[in-house]
Amino acid sequence: MYDIGTRRRALALLRSGATNAAVARTLHIPPGTISAWKHKDRAQRGECPGRVYRPLCPRCDGRGLDETAYAYLLGLYLGDGHISHPRQHRVPSLRITLDDAWPGVQQEAVTAVRTVFPDNTASWVRKVGCHDVKVHSRHLVCLFPQHGPGRKHERAIVLEQWQQEIVDAHPWSFIRGLIHSDGSRIVNWTEKTVGGRMKRYEYPRYFFTNTSDDITRLCTDTLERVGVSWRSRRRATGAHDVSVARRDDVALMDRHVGPKR
Repeated sequence: MYDIGTRRRALALLRSGATNAAVARTLHIPPGTISAWKHKDRAQRGECPGRVYRPLCPRCDGRGLDETAYAYLLGLYLGDGHISHPRQHRVPSLRITLDDAWPGVQQEAVTAVRTVFPDNTASWVRKVGCHDVKVHSRHLVCLFPQHGPGRKHERAIVLEQWQQEIVDAHPWSFIRGLIHSDGSRIVNWTEKTVGGRMKRYEYPRYFFTNTSDDITRLCTDTLERVGVSWRSRRRATGAHDVSVARRDDVALMDRHVGPKR
């Protein structure tokens, strides 16, 4: 409906700073047409109308990364997380399954996801007795290169150098994520007769249980780095039980991890 000269004049006015409405009034052209011309012109020049460019990925684009939140989220992912590539979607998704018995852990997890992926929407998927915190991002594999086919305990799990540096800088956040996913704080007790009276003695301890040798080693190496002693035994199922039982070590874990809530 409009010749090329009219369109060029409109684009010249828009590029000079005139608003869509002002150009529409000047040339007696519907505002929607002016908006479409502007959008196509800026797209052809590599611009995005109405938006400020923000890098999306710390690995690909150099966007800043909250390392404390990432170390915690990495621990959750290695424990109860899974990255999938659904056939019906081109964008991979991260799911972290969390028991409904610990709503505080669920909230901390979704906060970490939103902090690490501020440009993506974190959502909840309800299941029986638990929820999945879920996020879609093209850059999930950039931040979690441990993703691969099969179960984690059936493949090698090795941190990249940049991940190890983050864990070394924020070991307690990483341990907290591991405990919140595949760990627990329990209280064992016993009764003894002392001076003719029965007394109850309680022994709190922490456990981390995982089938992967590599993930278990990441846990124990990090515990040693923060000065926590541990013991480990293998179950008949093949899973490792890592136990922290000494009083001073439990007290240190209580200061930095604490019971699930």
